[in-house]
Amino acid sequence: MTPGTLRTPAASPPGDPDELAVLGIECLGHHGVFDFERREGQTFVIDLVLGIDTRPAAGSDDLHDTVDYGSLVAAVRTAVENDPVDLIETLAQRIADVCLLDLRVQWARVTVHKPNAPIEGTFTDVTLTITRRREADK
Repeated sequence: MTPGTLRTPAASPPGDPDELAVLGIECLGHHGVFDFERREGQTFVIDLVLGIDTRPAAGSDDLHDTVDYGSLVAAVRTAVENDPVDLIETLAQRIADVCLLDLRVQWARVTVHKPNAPIEGTFTDVTLTITRRREADK
């Protein structure tokens, strides 16, 4: 290979895909089991880690060959900021479903942070992390 030329990426070998992470997505949501949580809302922070093969994008240098994380963040914010639910378990599943809409995403690890959870006592954060894979991978 001559200097300055790009090599075409090889087909994905079996094993773990690459990981794309978007951390600290702040959203205002009205989720929770208490009336005041639904009424007043609170900040939720979302961390995403996605399993994807980044070699097609690395070879083409084209946004269309990878997950557009700007669009993904907008979709995740919409999922959090609308349609209140009682449990962060339900919210995390909703977010994972949004991530898996892109067929290039092999799996999604979603962490929902609820730093202002209505707990008496001193604590830093409440989090739930789930990992979901495409149905074909189960």
